[in-house]
Amino acid sequence: MNETTKAGRREWVGLATLMLPLLLVSMDVSVLFFAVPFINADLTPTATQQLWIFDVYGFVLAGLLITMGWLGDRIGRRRLLMIGAAGFGAASVLAAYAPSAELLILARALLGIGGATLMPSTVALIRSMFHDEKQRGVAITIWTSGLTFGVSLGPILSGLLLEHFWWGSVFLINLPAMVLLLVLAPVLIPEFRNPNPGRFDLISSVLSLAAVLPVIYAIKEIAAHGITAGRIGLAAGGLLLGLVFVRRQRRRNNPMIDLSLFRRRTFSGAMALNVVTMFGLAGFAIFTTQYLQSVLGMRPLEAALWSLLAGVGVGAAAPLVSTLAQRGVNRAHLVAASFAVAAAGLLELTSAEVDDTVLTVLIGAGLLSAGLVAAISQLAELIVGDAPAERAGTVSALMETGSEFGGALGIAVLGSIGTAVYRSEITLPAGAGDAARETLGDAAAVAAHLPGDLGGALLTAARTAFTSGMHTVALVGAAVMAVAAAAALAVKFDRKADSVVG
Repeated sequence: MNETTKAGRREWVGLATLMLPLLLVSMDVSVLFFAVPFINADLTPTATQQLWIFDVYGFVLAGLLITMGWLGDRIGRRRLLMIGAAGFGAASVLAAYAPSAELLILARALLGIGGATLMPSTVALIRSMFHDEKQRGVAITIWTSGLTFGVSLGPILSGLLLEHFWWGSVFLINLPAMVLLLVLAPVLIPEFRNPNPGRFDLISSVLSLAAVLPVIYAIKEIAAHGITAGRIGLAAGGLLLGLVFVRRQRRRNNPMIDLSLFRRRTFSGAMALNVVTMFGLAGFAIFTTQYLQSVLGMRPLEAALWSLLAGVGVGAAAPLVSTLAQRGVNRAHLVAASFAVAAAGLLELTSAEVDDTVLTVLIGAGLLSAGLVAAISQLAELIVGDAPAERAGTVSALMETGSEFGGALGIAVLGSIGTAVYRSEITLPAGAGDAARETLGDAAAVAAHLPGDLGGALLTAARTAFTSGMHTVALVGAAVMAVAAAAALAVKFDRKADSVVG
């Protein structure tokens, strides 16, 4: 297939096949939400082990994305996809039947390795299968919607499974899809590899892992426990190793990452704005979740179902923007408009009150999600489409790594702002104790052990302070989205007359 040939039925059915690993990898980020109490009762993990059961999957996935993207370009993207699918399935069985917390942590780490092979392979294979720009735009829009839907579906599927089965079932659900992928991929998905990949660069692979992991780990630790000299030092060490990695790429004839791509305004601008999208999505998700559960008093499964309803607009927004792009509407205007919609959603969330109905937060969260997912779909097409076909795996991995950084930064920065406002505005009733000043969750725990009137007064004060913090975060987020919209207009995203940055 040459660069002007349009994709046919086989490619579109192949795209549907690629949705299988995408949904499962994105679901595994959130599928443990409801399983934690059951895992705690069965395996009795320590507090530290419980954190690692949650976090090790994302850490390993983020750290290996660049290496796996490059490896797919080298050995074949379909081959890497199938290897990853087999490994993901085997790790799912290990996780489902793990007899101890230590083995479950190991299984989650192996799932992260498998996820790192699958994520960039799906995007890179779309680049290989869809050469027509309009068709590729539609395909990437479907990919983006599938990724978002998987994250939202994880908690709901987890809750439903745990109503009828043991906690290991949330992992075994992966097996049928992975088996189906292994059967269909050789028939429906074409192979593609870089014809001139160069020699395997083990040092660059290790450097990329050593640079990404400490930074993301430090950001998440700062978000959860605050700033310390050790965490700042860890992040600084990762950044220093990142500079060493970049320096090595500049000196090699066949680098893992082609740094010249970043001198293209379209590519570098789209990559930067992709980080901003995940900053907003992940950073504010923690507030909407807590608002539904801890302020409006919803059960976790109920909150997850309402959150899924808020994402209905995503199903319309991304295809609408893709259709407009195909009809010749300037992509810079579409990306800017998408960020403007996200800003409008955040401004709507500033009107949510303690005794409000769910409608306000659904409208705000829906606009935020629809705007940012629409932006992601356009930015992903710009990033992948602007890269050489032989580099699509590595470029896709870079895009996913940027998303991981953006999400971690959003949680850290916006979460810290919300916590600071909460602590400054909460008024503790006499006898409540300072522990309630830390977080809304701590206040709820303290209130449960206080007499009725005193506990109720504490909960009201905590919910009011949290909602005030959410308002402040929404205003900050709206300002960031407005700046991103202006940046999109400044970049212009004109491939035909793409200028060199710097």
